[in-house]
Amino acid sequence: MPSTTFNHLPTDKKDRITAALLTEFSNYGLAEAQVARIVANAEIARGAFYKYFADLTDAYQYLYQQALQTIHRDAGGDERQTFDAERVYQGVVAFVDRVNDSDYYEFIRRHYAENESLLPTHPVSTALPAVAWAAMVLSHAAIKEILLQPTHEALVRERLRTTLRALQGKKV
Repeated sequence: MPSTTFNHLPTDKKDRITAALLTEFSNYGLAEAQVARIVANAEIARGAFYKYFADLTDAYQYLYQQALQTIHRDAGGDERQTFDAERVYQGVVAFVDRVNDSDYYEFIRRHYAENESLLPTHPVSTALPAVAWAAMVLSHAAIKEILLQPTHEALVRERLRTTLRALQGKKV
């Protein structure tokens, strides 16, 4: 994850760097990404990049976390402990339909198509209730399938809605 130096940057500079990362990783897979393009786009020195991030993978993982936070926020995610199947479903639909015009759509599509297998896995959060964790995993799997196999979208949407309702204990 980014260094404390990065975390203490002025917001406008941090946003500029994040935008440069988004441009790079939306247009190039992690294996083809270049620090040179990122620093030119962000208008920072190459040494500054390495002051903020250990390497490209570290920068990518930072951006991925930013993307998830933004997507979940835009999809109505919050700290509520109550599970709402319809809210989760509508969040997935809003993202894949680009209702919120997410800047992260291409980045997430490329993540699933090229980069996901290149990254280390993270431990399961014990803070999430089991049903919320199941809904999160299912939602991410549905988004992945829709982005990578758009011809299956209607079926995936229906299965997602049915399964989320079952998780909530509603009649399916």
